[in-house]
Amino acid sequence: MPTPHNPPAAVRRALCKLGSDIRDARRRRRLPMSVVAERAFTSRSTLQKIEAGDSGVSIGIYAGVLQALGLLDGLGEIADIANDSVGQALSSAALPKHAHPKRSTGAPRDG
Repeated sequence: MPTPHNPPAAVRRALCKLGSDIRDARRRRRLPMSVVAERAFTSRSTLQKIEAGDSGVSIGIYAGVLQALGLLDGLGEIADIANDSVGQALSSAALPKHAHPKRSTGAPRDG
């Protein structure tokens, strides 16, 4: 079973792609590592780890780097319900088939 220090291959691939995308975004903006690291309140060596896709770096630091690059909005969309087709399908399947009005628990009415 994978441990936090040795995540599954799919996780490693996703983090490597994210790191590569962050590096490319930084380079497109012509920002040196030192500037991005300072704006993200982290060190240059941590930014190097992020760009390498290191799974040991906290998601908070990844978020800080994304904000420093102006890309933080995309992070909030990752697990958004609008993008979760499996979750929506499971939620819909759990809905009752018929709706029944609640019965009142008060005293019976004499008419």
